[in-house]
Amino acid sequence: MQYIQPQNRAQVTFTSLEDTVAPNNAVRLIDAFVEHLDLAQLKFNVSVLNKEGRPAFESKVFLKLYFYGYLNGIRSSRRLEKETQRNVELHLHSHSSSLKSSS
Repeated sequence: MQYIQPQNRAQVTFTSLEDTVAPNNAVRLIDAFVEHLDLAQLKFNVSVLNKEGRPAFESKVFLKLYFYGYLNGIRSSRRLEKETQRNVELHLHSHSSSLKSSS
């Protein structure tokens, strides 16, 4: 045949989220910046919640998401939610509190 055969979609592949994002991506800058902030000094205090239900997300995750939206011109919370489901870069923010820099 004269064209490339596609791979089977059901095939299992092993990939690291770390490997999918370029070393010079803005997501890494956002991560490093937020990780070095003292959120308690900036009044990002999380109140103690009841033990029932699902635990809250870490405040740093939301701050990283806000910065990502600001840098990429995403002002709508609904568009930002859709972006978190679609964009692999944003998966790094929700899966890790600090990214390793790729060399």
